[in-house]
Amino acid sequence: MASSRTRLLCVRSGALGLLFYCVYAHLKVVLSEDAESCENLRLGQYPLTPFGATQEPESCRDLTAWVECLPAPNISCRLSNGTVFRFSGDEVGFNKTIPCRNVSDYSYKVAVALSLFLGWLGADRFYLGYPALGLLKFCTVGFCGIGTLIDFILIAMQIVGPADGSNYIVDYYGARLTRLSITNETYRKPHHSL
Repeated sequence: MASSRTRLLCVRSGALGLLFYCVYAHLKVVLSEDAESCENLRLGQYPLTPFGATQEPESCRDLTAWVECLPAPNISCRLSNGTVFRFSGDEVGFNKTIPCRNVSDYSYKVAVALSLFLGWLGADRFYLGYPALGLLKFCTVGFCGIGTLIDFILIAMQIVGPADGSNYIVDYYGARLTRLSITNETYRKPHHSL
């Protein structure tokens, strides 16, 4: 009976010792862990500053934009000068380059409305910077309506854009389409028949 108590006491003390060691090791790792660089934060940890009413930042040049990032409240990270800072959510933490689309003064909503209501006069093509096609549509009354319908579909699907090569200005919650293309470098998942 005495040996069973001794054995039980030994097992209890061993289990408690193991538990204390695990807690100590975990706290040692957590407390000694260095803060990571602010540039390595995950996307949800630093919401970008809002761009206003559109989906694209004003500073977009050559398909990239330099934007200010606001780390979320209570996020600690290492700044570029090496200091660790804990953010409250109101201050700019760092700047980052993000991919963007070059836009000019051509609105998607205006282009679709012109194509729908005045497409038979070529107003949509004049607006987008294609005066020759606009004049041709005007003289042929929208290619007898067929060209008007085709242009409306192409503009609504954002296949035909501004003549200067830029993209449409799309509202922040507007319809943004991304074209996908298949090239020789595209990975194709093999189909396994049953």
